[in-house]
Amino acid sequence: MPADKRPGDEVIGGTINRTGAFRFRATRVGAETALAQIIKLVEDAQTSKAPIQALADRVAGNFILAVHALALVVFLFWFFVGYHFWFDADTRLILTPYSLENLEVFGFALLISVTVLVISCPCAVGLATPAAMMAGTGKAAEYGILFKGATAVEALAKIGVVVLDKTGTLTRGEPSLTDVVAASSTRTDRPSGLSANATLGSQRSFSADELLRLAASAEKNSEHPLAQAIVRAARERGLNLAEPQSFDSIPGHGIEANVEGRSVVLGNRRLISDRGIDLGPLAGEAERLEAEGKTAMFIGVDGAVAGLVGVSDTLKETSARAVSELKGLGLEVAMITGDNDRTARSVAAQLGIERVLADVLPQDKASEVQRLQAEGKAVAMVGDGVNDAPALAQADVGIAIGSGTDVAKETGDVILIRDDVLDAAAAIQVARATMRLVRQNLLWAFGYNSAAIPLAAGVLYPFFSQIVSPELAALLMATSSFSVTMNTLRMRGYRPPVKRGPPPAAPEPARREVRTPVEARS
Repeated sequence: MPADKRPGDEVIGGTINRTGAFRFRATRVGAETALAQIIKLVEDAQTSKAPIQALADRVAGNFILAVHALALVVFLFWFFVGYHFWFDADTRLILTPYSLENLEVFGFALLISVTVLVISCPCAVGLATPAAMMAGTGKAAEYGILFKGATAVEALAKIGVVVLDKTGTLTRGEPSLTDVVAASSTRTDRPSGLSANATLGSQRSFSADELLRLAASAEKNSEHPLAQAIVRAARERGLNLAEPQSFDSIPGHGIEANVEGRSVVLGNRRLISDRGIDLGPLAGEAERLEAEGKTAMFIGVDGAVAGLVGVSDTLKETSARAVSELKGLGLEVAMITGDNDRTARSVAAQLGIERVLADVLPQDKASEVQRLQAEGKAVAMVGDGVNDAPALAQADVGIAIGSGTDVAKETGDVILIRDDVLDAAAAIQVARATMRLVRQNLLWAFGYNSAAIPLAAGVLYPFFSQIVSPELAALLMATSSFSVTMNTLRMRGYRPPVKRGPPPAAPEPARREVRTPVEARS
């Protein structure tokens, strides 16, 4: 979302200056630049510990004590019992020509107990999780996905619900004006590229151009994308905008301003109703626009409804596919927006989203996420704006779009460098692949020890008169760590399914309807 900058304000590298020119001084270089911070995020993620790693560390710590105790028990067993019952003078070390015919009871028991100590491999247990996390976060970074820590990887793999913010996440965040509807008793001229309609309902008649000029003048100092769409359309029409004498932004509702001595209110139904303005026949016109997925904003002038404008934000090319991919992962997908329910459901229908959280004020987004969590669901929130930051923090995993605000990126647990919501699906796929690798590594490490330690302890000696030598035990121990490492390296060839093959055709943009103006009817 664009922000006004004045002398003394800070801008970051890559900031786009939309109007005018300015001089700036570099205050952050080297390790403080955005690139250096990205590198640091990757390094921190690779060295951080996931909750499952803490469990593995505790198991490995107790495992060492258990193995020492087991080695002592093995020594005592073969010293007092096993040697006298099963020792065979033809005893040999496995895979060697050496015989143990001259070995006495103490040496025999000590050999087996030392072999138990050598063959046990806590190294593989301790290596299993960090190796997989390092490989997974590194692979994610290759696709422009930055995890802030191993905890985020594990949490994202367990997500059950993904909440997608609409504006700037599913849409381009660059809405355009599509309709100007003046409440007038006379025929209005149709602005180029826009539709105009005439209906009754205002004590003061405004043409489409007059109405657009008033609305754009009122919104002139607003940074909201919808406001910029109105201002941009007015300037494209060559309309001279006035400087508002006063301006008040009402988050989630609209604005109030004083333009050329007129009191102008521009916003949603709630704002207009709160100001005691009757919508009249324009309510039906607004419903038609909202059914088309457009955002309808009413314009009140001097206490009476003067008309409305329709604004449409184009969906990103990959939004529909992203929703489909998320559903394919078995996830519930919800869309959250401050738009009214009718507009929100129209957009959601284009994307195949069933659960819609509409009419949500910026300060209430976190509460909606909390409500989903109260249902026992692990929630990931995907957003890009300042007003998404509380929801990103509340969610089990916050996923911030890289093109969004610094506040959102600071709050998110995962940062998508590219402005592509499809990368949210890729992030979940990488997280799941990483946790699958962790489980495989742990299974191999514990499986190896479960099989190797009894073998070293001599459980097969009474049947074959052969034991494992300490040298072979050392080789097997190294082989265990080597196998975990090689299994981890398979991640180098991993490619998220959403990144495989050519993407499907992009969805058609929202239709822009141009209607012939009609006479006002009484």
